[in-house]
Amino acid sequence: MANTYELSQDAYDRLQSEYDDLTTRGRIEIAKKIETARELGDLSENGDYHAAKEEQGKMEGRIVHLGALCEGAVIVESAESHDEVRTGCVVSIRYEGDDDIEKYLIGSIEERREGVTVMSPGSPLGVALMGASIDDTVDFKAPGGVLKVTVVTIEA
Repeated sequence: MANTYELSQDAYDRLQSEYDDLTTRGRIEIAKKIETARELGDLSENGDYHAAKEEQGKMEGRIVHLGALCEGAVIVESAESHDEVRTGCVVSIRYEGDDDIEKYLIGSIEERREGVTVMSPGSPLGVALMGASIDDTVDFKAPGGVLKVTVVTIEA
């Protein structure tokens, strides 16, 4: 059974675009780099060749990863209202007894946005927050014991 990954339409489109780019332009460019490096002579001591082959391996790994994500993607609708925490939203929380507010994007690391930490909806805190509304207090089990957090804001 294939894994499923909850992604927003924007994240899916971005990942699919990266996949398409790497499987076409990316592979062509790396093949040219390898060919150019081969022309430099002895491959056993050819740093350019080894660097190009290493780059090719990393790129192929990314292609496999992106392919699996796109194949197993389940598109989640973005929240039309900011009434409850769900995958793809940004939630600000305050831990009980603390004045600092922390902001998290609930979803896959592939949903990441600059300036916001990503939290898996399957993590203990993510599970506790799913479905919560502004001003709700939820608790979750952490390694140091049970913690309580209050939802301060929810953004789409």
